[in-house]
Amino acid sequence: MPQNHISFLRSLFGETGETRRRIFRSMKAKADARRTPMEKMADLMTSKFGSSTFLWFNITFFLVWILINTGYIRTIEIFDPFPFVLLTTIVSLEAIILAIFVLISQNRTAKVDDLREETHLQLNLIAEQEITKLIKMLALLLEKNGIDISEDPELKKMIRPVSEEEIEKHLEKEILQ
Repeated sequence: MPQNHISFLRSLFGETGETRRRIFRSMKAKADARRTPMEKMADLMTSKFGSSTFLWFNITFFLVWILINTGYIRTIEIFDPFPFVLLTTIVSLEAIILAIFVLISQNRTAKVDDLREETHLQLNLIAEQEITKLIKMLALLLEKNGIDISEDPELKKMIRPVSEEEIEKHLEKEILQ
């Protein structure tokens, strides 16, 4: 019987976990579609350079470079003797470029996350208003049926609408302490 109740509610409200996941995927898909060419390139570079293949490529490259320039590979002439100034320059440039790509990609991801967070906040505020209204309606029905609810302090708190401003001020105080 409980299973029928759950399936009835799902059919009535049409909400499943899959529906919510699709909403958030579509948000990301919309954000992906609006990416600038630089953001697309940054996402591509971040995905390629953030791989084990790229790690192994770098390890191999640096190892071969060091072996050549310390004289261990005698068939190739030393072109960047110790302290490997050219290698240091290349590594520094690579680090700068990779860091910029990662930051661009993270900034874009943060924008999508901010949008999701704002959406959650708005939906939660709407849900809070709806729940408060339902509690008021239930309280009226209880009173109409002769049930005394005047001595219930929790119910009095629940009937009072939530003030977003009060919550915001309280959180700001906590953050600043």
